[in-house]
Amino acid sequence: MLTHPQFDPVAISLGPVSIHWYGLMYLVAFVQFIALGRLRIRNGRAPMNAEQLDDLLFYGVLGVIIGGRLGQVLFYEPAYYLANPLEIAAVWKGGMSFHGGFLGVLIAMALWARKSRMRWLTITDFIAPLVPLGLAAGRVGNFINGELWGRLADPTLPWAMVFPQSGSLDPRHPSQLYHVALEGLALFALLWLWTAKPRPTGATSGVFLIGYGSFRFITEFFREPDHGIFGQSYQVSMGQWLSLPMVLAGVAMLVLAYRRKSL
Repeated sequence: MLTHPQFDPVAISLGPVSIHWYGLMYLVAFVQFIALGRLRIRNGRAPMNAEQLDDLLFYGVLGVIIGGRLGQVLFYEPAYYLANPLEIAAVWKGGMSFHGGFLGVLIAMALWARKSRMRWLTITDFIAPLVPLGLAAGRVGNFINGELWGRLADPTLPWAMVFPQSGSLDPRHPSQLYHVALEGLALFALLWLWTAKPRPTGATSGVFLIGYGSFRFITEFFREPDHGIFGQSYQVSMGQWLSLPMVLAGVAMLVLAYRRKSL
């Protein structure tokens, strides 16, 4: 049975300034987005140039941070933030919802597409393969912080891990690493291979929604459920409730994309 290494959440201290691992993982996510995006531009598989990609990332960063934080406030901890409204702006302390960040990015991409006079689905198709490795980086940050630990695990499980932050010495699933493997690495491989050939507009976005929603639904079975606005449920967690509409929307988008192509 393993024990969480208890990493120092501060990666670098420069006098009074402290840089946290969680923040560094966001930086890693944005850097890999630019790197992969420019690779696709060089390979002729992008609807934009490098300068437009940089501008797109700026919009995306705002969408991730604002949407992710508001999602955490509204979906998961409304009572806490209602009692401590000044904490809403304290993003450096952690607490970001993927589903909120996802909605924030969709809005940001819609604004950028309108400004650039491009189709919104063309933009979302382009960024879909660039997102999973960034999600993986964020989950690595969660693991370093020892947060979002998993449900109780069989002590004989070789990778069962004790998370002292949980307040007990019971072995748990290192669910953060399950997120890395499925929603990060597996989803990236799926989308990168999928986009190796031309696809109808909206199809790649649909595959992203199906893939992420399905993988997240699976990993939630191993993650300690959040309380959320529906309370704490061990049957269907808040993350699973929020993932179901993603899968349904993805299926609809994929069907419509190929139906439009056949017309």
